[in-house]
Amino acid sequence: QEVFYQHQVTPDETIDLKGKILCPGFIDVQFNGAFGFDFSTVPQDMAVYQKGLKSLNRHLVKTGVTSYLPTLPSQKPEVYHRALPYLAPSGTGRNALEGSESLGAHCEGPFLSPTKNGIHSPDVLQEAPNGFADLQACYGAENMPEGNHGPISMITAAPEVHGIQNCIPEATKRGIRFAIGHTEATYEQATEAIQHGATMVTHLFNAMRPLHHRNPGVFGVLGKAEGKERPYYGVISDGIHLHPTTVKIAWNAHPDGFILVTDAMYTAGQPDGVYDWTNGDRWVKKGPLLTREGSDTIAGSSATLIECVRNFWTWTHASIPEVVRAVTSTPAEMLGWKGVKGTLDPDADADLLVLDAREEGDGERSLNVDQVYKFGTLVHDASSGMSEL
Repeated sequence: QEVFYQHQVTPDETIDLKGKILCPGFIDVQFNGAFGFDFSTVPQDMAVYQKGLKSLNRHLVKTGVTSYLPTLPSQKPEVYHRALPYLAPSGTGRNALEGSESLGAHCEGPFLSPTKNGIHSPDVLQEAPNGFADLQACYGAENMPEGNHGPISMITAAPEVHGIQNCIPEATKRGIRFAIGHTEATYEQATEAIQHGATMVTHLFNAMRPLHHRNPGVFGVLGKAEGKERPYYGVISDGIHLHPTTVKIAWNAHPDGFILVTDAMYTAGQPDGVYDWTNGDRWVKKGPLLTREGSDTIAGSSATLIECVRNFWTWTHASIPEVVRAVTSTPAEMLGWKGVKGTLDPDADADLLVLDAREEGDGERSLNVDQVYKFGTLVHDASSGMSEL
């Protein structure tokens, strides 16, 4: 309105969306890989890694994810040291034809509870008896510089692990968001972590102490209380990690902090089958379901973010603005990108989606990505089959 009425700017082109929805590009803050590329699989020749990363970005943007945090699960230090420099925020490299862009790495581990490790190898889990120096040794001191210029945007750790509580202030001082996850933390321990500067909970309900009426655990910190900060929190709505009713409970607890994530692995976008992983494990993919071979242990997800958004919309009957906020403005605010990403405000990055949302008479809902714009350039049009990538 300000552009058209106050500044009286006339558009060069008018695009009729024919009732479809225009929204900001999606942001995924927990994304381990897809389309055959795994951020934590580091080859000898890093040129191969770079080539795979570029291919991933061009595929990913077509699903509506225009920005993301490349996520590294628990690894040996040398993996972090080699991979992190390639996963830094894209910064001034504003080439729309490169596809989706990194907003910095998410290091999920290895400072996790050994009883809530999920598929994270127990052999690489660590404690931090020497405080922040142990984090620097693990991730590389050069990857955690003072200020906000390093490649790491977020760290997930269990606050009850020895030494971690004292690391939180130093991490946040360097512009790193601190998330609580893979944890046996009590409500009191989670509250202490938030007081130290933690602002996020990684995949709520999964790999953490369950809600109990006498000890609400991590879930309890979402409750509204005078003088207490409530964190943002990620939820995987792939239909496997959480029951639809659990997703509704999570959203109703603190809608302003609700963030949808995929926790997608490199099998997302790949055919069903059996796949190898870095630590010798093998995974079985059946649709969005990904399990460790020979067990029912869930091994991340193979869902896309638009599938998670569609599920959330169907299960909760939230409004389209409420649904879209969970993958745009809320993650942008959590990461400190408010006004730049996740918004249609003037001067923001023009990362835009055109969504085709339909609700049939029987209550069935469909939601699909029709067009994707990156930095204002149309890079994908599903209806015409056009792609600039």
